[in-house]
Formats: sequence, C-alpha cells, structure tokens
Amino acid sequence: MLTPERTSAFVLVVGDGEQLSAEDGAATQLQKLGARVATLDLWGDLASVFERRGEDASVRMVVVEAGERPDLAIAALRTVRADARLEGIPAIVALPVRQVARMDPAGGFDDFIVVPYVPAELYARIRALEWRRSEFLTEERLKVGSLVVDRAAHEATVDGRRVTLTAKEFALLAFLAANRGRVFSREALLGRVWGARYEGGARTVDIHVRRLRAKLGYALPLETLRGAGYMLRTPPEAAETPRGETKMATRRRRGAPRRGSR
Repeated sequence: MLTPERTSAFVLVVGDGEQLSAEDGAATQLQKLGARVATLDLWGDLASVFERRGEDASVRMVVVEAGERPDLAIAALRTVRADARLEGIPAIVALPVRQVARMDPAGGFDDFIVVPYVPAELYARIRALEWRRSEFLTEERLKVGSLVVDRAAHEATVDGRRVTLTAKEFALLAFLAANRGRVFSREALLGRVWGARYEGGARTVDIHVRRLRAKLGYALPLETLRGAGYMLRTPPEAAETPRGETKMATRRRRGAPRRGSR
C-alpha cells in the first residue's frame, strides 16, 4: 500500500482534465495503491485543490501527465511550484516513450516515467524520490537527501553508492551533517574536527571542503557564507542540485542509462 507520511498529505496529479480520471491514468492507479490523490487540470487553479482538501493539507509528490506536449508539462510544473506550498516538492513527468527525447532535462522534473504505467514502477519511483528528499538522524546514521553518513561504519553513500573518503574528510562531513542548518567558522571547524592542538591554518578546512564537494557533488548541500563560514543546508533547501540543475538533468548530462532510453 502506498500510504502517505501524514494523513493530510496527498499526491497531486496534473494533466488534461478529460484524461485525469482515466482507468489507466496516474490518479486511478495511485488510488488503487492506497494513496490520497488530488487532480488538477493543466489550466486549473491550485487554490481550489487546497480549498477542497483543507488548508492544513500538503502535497507530498507532483505527477504531471505530459501526453504529447512535454513543453506544457514544464509550464504546468512551473505554475504549481510558484505556490510556496509546493516549493521543493519532488515532481515526476509521465510521457510516452516517443516523447522522451523531446523532454528538456532542465525542465525542473526530478524523474520521469514512461506510459502506459506499470503500477509497481510508479509506486517505486514515488517512494525513491521521497527517500532521496527525506532526512533522519540517529546515533549511528544521518541522512540528508540522497546522502547517508554512517558514523558507526565510517562510511558515506550517495544513492546507495559508497564514496571513498579520508578519515578527516569523513569526520568533517559527519560533523556538518549532525549540525545541519548551523553556521560554523573555519576556526570553529578546526577546533571541532581537528582538535585544539592542531597547528595548521584555516585553509585546511577549505581544502577538505573542496575535496568533499568534488567527491559528493550535488548530494552535498554545503553553502559557503562569506565572512561567516560553512553551513550544510537542510531539505527542502537542499532539494536542488548545483546551479539549480535538477537531478534528472544531472543524470541526463552524465549519460546515465534510464528506462526511457530503451
């Protein structure tokens, strides 16, 4: 069963009004899987959805059915994301295989799925996106988006892929992840990670930060605050990849194989 994390959270399916209630459409398929679903016409008013659902309701995922017009799907996503309540909410575009090549990877979507739907795949892609955007903190493990820091195993992974780090790179990452949302000066990081007896300068921190960014890429939402230091952002602030590029665009640019390329 695809149950929401909160009883008031729902999946928003955007598409052609006449097709939104189709038996093989995303809304019907998700409802069969047990999800709370709301539909919105491509030209509809998002405010009306919250009026029906209640102001305390929240969107957990957006699915836009593009049909033969990927450009309209991008426009629809930009429209709904203009609402502050949908800022940072992950989005999937659904389109026929013949339209995959026409889909602009910088259009703002986090993933895509080819129609007709395979219900199990639709379920899996939604859960995978929610996992990437989630975060948790336990005594042994920390998760920020797609980055998981395992302090017990001294291991960091991105989307399940192990990333090799030196002892100090890992120590710096673990400290920042455990204190995400807080700003630390270079001097403070030297004292916390390297210890009071370390005689090196603040440039040591900059060097290790550069190495972490090179190894972790988009998964490390580390912000440099001029004159203040460094801060690891928290979701949904960390939802976008560098330069505003979406994860879907990053994968396309890197040439990673996807289902839609078959």
